[in-house]
Amino acid sequence: MSYQLLTGATGLLGRYLLRDLLRSDRRVAVLVRPGRSESARQRVEPLLSHWERETGETLPRPVVLAGDLTRPDLALSPEAFRWIARHCRGVVHNAASLTFHSAGRDAEPWRSNVGGTRHVLELCRRAGIRQLHYVSTAYVCGLRDGTVFESELDVGQELGNDYERSKLEAEVMVRQADFLDPPTIYRPAIIVGDSATGYTSTFHGFYSMVRLAHTLVRRMVLGSTGSQLVVRALSLLGHERKNFVPVDWVSAVLTHLFERPEHHGRTYHLTARQATSISEWAGVIQEAVERYSKLAEPADPAACDTQWFEAMFRAESAVYRTYWRDDPVFDVTNTAAAAPHLPCPVVDREMLMRMARFAIQSNFGKPRRGVLPPAFDAHSHLRGLAALPGAGESAEVDAVGLGLQVNGPGGGQWKLLVRDGRLLGVEDGLSPQRGAVWRLSSRTFQQLAAGQLSVRQAVCQGQVVIEGNGLPQAALEAVLQDAVAPRVA
Repeated sequence: MSYQLLTGATGLLGRYLLRDLLRSDRRVAVLVRPGRSESARQRVEPLLSHWERETGETLPRPVVLAGDLTRPDLALSPEAFRWIARHCRGVVHNAASLTFHSAGRDAEPWRSNVGGTRHVLELCRRAGIRQLHYVSTAYVCGLRDGTVFESELDVGQELGNDYERSKLEAEVMVRQADFLDPPTIYRPAIIVGDSATGYTSTFHGFYSMVRLAHTLVRRMVLGSTGSQLVVRALSLLGHERKNFVPVDWVSAVLTHLFERPEHHGRTYHLTARQATSISEWAGVIQEAVERYSKLAEPADPAACDTQWFEAMFRAESAVYRTYWRDDPVFDVTNTAAAAPHLPCPVVDREMLMRMARFAIQSNFGKPRRGVLPPAFDAHSHLRGLAALPGAGESAEVDAVGLGLQVNGPGGGQWKLLVRDGRLLGVEDGLSPQRGAVWRLSSRTFQQLAAGQLSVRQAVCQGQVVIEGNGLPQAALEAVLQDAVAPRVA
């Protein structure tokens, strides 16, 4: 089984895609930009720890490749590029900038949405990758009205902002890449939080308006706000409709389509059949800030009136003016035919309230919580194998590649190189060839490394599962015992 390279894994949709692809037993590699004080892998680990707390499951870890979407060659090291060329069969290009207005084509959103897509396409060309799954947006339709069909793209429509312009240009590039198989294109509408929990990690669009109202009502007394103030401030009438889609549903449909090759090569609108009216959305904002935000006291001399609120809301939301417009009807023929069992949940008042409450009570993600590193890191333990005598590129000649998958915090996937029963070295990722794979938890790996448990005991107790073949059972156990043995510098 080959790997799929996922971009944008640290964004809202990306972290759901990462979870769902791993849960479906897909081999996933992620391209992640290192932070100022965090490595790429350190940025990914908290995402998976979050899902493990939420689901009670122990998840596999992806192969993490440090890179930068906006830089030539994705800022990949030569070793990382060679790894992708050898292991990756397809790319799920999900990363994007949501910036609406740009200072120029060398700034966002052009830098990520057009430049980044160009760099991903160049990677596919150089690495010989023919399968591309591209996450576009339903709003490449721009300011169109009526019905927008999945088969349509550039029909000369007027576009509302630089985000829409950049995504349209990027989708055109993807379609024109003649070195790819016909790409699979997903066009979600406005992605909001989790339909069940309200969880989100980003606070754009709907959340920007909630945050603005949350800030302004600190100078308003209870009873002086109103949903019509929001509607008027956006120069709307209230009957206009917006197409909101929960992130968990978008990920579920995308994963379903991704896993079924018979559905590849088409374009899918991931949009709601029943859009949400602006008046309902504005009513949720009013109710949410009155319930969960801090309002001014009636005797507060700094309290302001409704005219102040409306004027401030209009001024601060001006950047979104073309965004809050009446949406067209999105044709979903392809999506309905390919995923009839996954209808989009109706984003009603109750669901929007959950999302607004989560945003306010989490203070819109600020300050960012510190994350403790895993108690044990299998990567650090296995790093010493790269320095074994005979390790290196020549180690693969006539060597057997045996897979090691360690699930849970600090885990990962590796190929152990073995010749004549002797462990030669290790590299990231499971081998695409069939062969034996050890599967165990990071807790079990830690116990093995500490000498609290032998491989033989772990196998007998079901804590280590050996799948496939490649060497006799006793030899496989001996190699794993050698791999987990403490390394002396």
